[in-house]
Amino acid sequence: LVMGDGVTVAGRAAAGKPVAGKRGLVSAAGGGAAALSAACTRQASAVKQMKKDGKPAEEIAAAVEKLQSLRKELAEAEKTDSGHVQHDLNRKLFDETVLRRMFVVPAFEIHGGVTGLFDLGPPGSALKANIVETWRRHFVLEEKMLEMECTCLTPEPVLKTSGHVDRFTDLMVKDVETGDCYRADKLLEDHIDDLLDKGGVPPAEADAHRKVQRQADAYSPSELGQILRDYGIAAPATGNALTEPFAFNLMFGTKIGPSGNVQGFLRPETAQGLFVNFRRLLDYNNGRVPFAAAQIGLGFRNEIAPKNGLLRVREFTMAEIEHFVKPDEKRHPKFQNVANVEMRLFDRDAQLGTGLVAAMTCGSAVKQGTIANETLAYFMARTQLFMVRIGMDLQKLRFRQHLATEMAHYAADCWDLEILTAYGWVECVGHADRACYDLEVHSAATGVQAEAFKQLDAPVEVATVTLQPDRKAIGLAFKKDQKAVYAALAELEKDDAALGTFEKALASGSDASVGGFSIKPGMLTFKRATKMVQVVKFTPSVIEPSFGVGRILHALLEHTFSVRKEDEQRVVFRFAPAVAPVKCGVYNLQSNAKFPPLVTKIEQLLTDAGVANKLDTSGQSVGRRYARADELGVPFGVTVDFQTVEDGTVTLRERDSMAQKRVPIADLPKLLRELCGLDGAVVSWAAAAAAYPDVGDGGAGAGDGPTKLQ
Repeated sequence: LVMGDGVTVAGRAAAGKPVAGKRGLVSAAGGGAAALSAACTRQASAVKQMKKDGKPAEEIAAAVEKLQSLRKELAEAEKTDSGHVQHDLNRKLFDETVLRRMFVVPAFEIHGGVTGLFDLGPPGSALKANIVETWRRHFVLEEKMLEMECTCLTPEPVLKTSGHVDRFTDLMVKDVETGDCYRADKLLEDHIDDLLDKGGVPPAEADAHRKVQRQADAYSPSELGQILRDYGIAAPATGNALTEPFAFNLMFGTKIGPSGNVQGFLRPETAQGLFVNFRRLLDYNNGRVPFAAAQIGLGFRNEIAPKNGLLRVREFTMAEIEHFVKPDEKRHPKFQNVANVEMRLFDRDAQLGTGLVAAMTCGSAVKQGTIANETLAYFMARTQLFMVRIGMDLQKLRFRQHLATEMAHYAADCWDLEILTAYGWVECVGHADRACYDLEVHSAATGVQAEAFKQLDAPVEVATVTLQPDRKAIGLAFKKDQKAVYAALAELEKDDAALGTFEKALASGSDASVGGFSIKPGMLTFKRATKMVQVVKFTPSVIEPSFGVGRILHALLEHTFSVRKEDEQRVVFRFAPAVAPVKCGVYNLQSNAKFPPLVTKIEQLLTDAGVANKLDTSGQSVGRRYARADELGVPFGVTVDFQTVEDGTVTLRERDSMAQKRVPIADLPKLLRELCGLDGAVVSWAAAAAAYPDVGDGGAGAGDGPTKLQ
């Protein structure tokens, strides 16, 4: 057993509290802290269930208070635990470097900016493009997926069917004068923080305030409105009164067309475009299942309170896969390729029990039933391999299984790949076995069948049940609705389990419901027969890996952020060559009339070879220019010096070790393509550069020799 949720994050000890990820608590690694972490998870799950069941506010407050007490104990236990997964980050230096080198910058900055919107500068844009291209090669090409590009603008009926129109909400209040919007529960939490920070509040009264604060997101709109009035909370910017809290849908609405009669939304996810195109995708794939469809594109969520940089924004890139499979055949033909991949699994039993994360091979996890099926496990393992491929720290990855209180009613199994960041464990990839839900709801709403067919090797005998309605009785009972009743009965015949329940209800003498209509005993009969079939039809289940590209980009920036041990202000981004924004820098040792033609020649050779490069022939020392390149994560550097003029060789520098080799100019394109994995697998520096001599004392960049990173 290894600890997947043990963590020390810079700043946490100073804050006196553990850092919480999106779900669950970042806990310590040892046995005592692990047990406390599990206790916290159990209590948090209980609180969530109480809110879901509508328990009285007093009971919820008591449960939340107990949870906070457990979290305080956990924080203390973590301070003395030595088994943490370390993630120490100089946040000030990190943020300054990311902004200064223009990886990520606020959007519309000169106009004051808009919260939750960011622009990617040249290195950030290139880094993201390389991550996406690596994803496409790793998944779409390797798995022969059918990639689509669907529209971002989505008509209301599509998202009404998926459930987004009704359930994608947070509680919001507005300034009655200016119309400025605020997330209601956050206003309450911030107000109580400010109140207690001022001091002078008696301990008993402070505890009462904290109880209110801890259940801020548990109140109904009317309860929360009354509490805001009791505290006298006004609009922060103006002091004006606030409206009553109301449910705010997080989708961006718009009108489609000049008439304004067609309601639409900017899509909150990319998946729906693939679901509604299922029939065409199936035809394109010659009717064969299983198959996978993929899409990379933008999603939009009108977050009331965006925060934590790229982790919670209003516009973001997603990369989603919908793998369609026969519901009772979820084995994967390539599963043996990943059966021995070891993953760190934090299953629901461990979250509620020991608090320990198990290191387990993919094959063992399926065999033991920890992961529901081979296809889901296959994509989890492939996701881990992708993360390692782009340079993520394997020790800072874990898969956390959804608790029962988190699972959608239709889901069979769900696991999130969480990545350790300065904000705690952050969900970056969701893996869900969504069963047949998505295709079924779109089929029911449109009347368009979403079924696939399988040809059997030999005919088999199957039992059939046919409903035979008494048309006179149904006509008298339902009149103009009888057509809808017949349609509902026809759909019922396709669902064996629902049909069995329906029949039992009628057999007991009770009415039975179908499609919202109440059917009385005697209105229909059940006819049983057998028949030989060689083709079976089914609605496919969907296995869905969903990647948040922006979150992955942020986590990769954190995981690769380093400094030179000898100079902690000298920043190095240790990007894997395959995703580095710039693969190679090109430099002259100093100003000399003989150098420019050679520098230009090398620049063009690398460009023609498809090796992204950056020329830097400024008057500063080559060591200082190397340092600038390190801040951009450039893995290799080529320097033209006096020896180049004599024999046509250059100095080739490797970023992390700062080791240098003497390489002929003619060898550079092929060598750098191998080092960057542009033609397949990445060749290591040690293997690729072994044939070339080391640079001796006095070579280009002398005094810039190997140093250590931390």
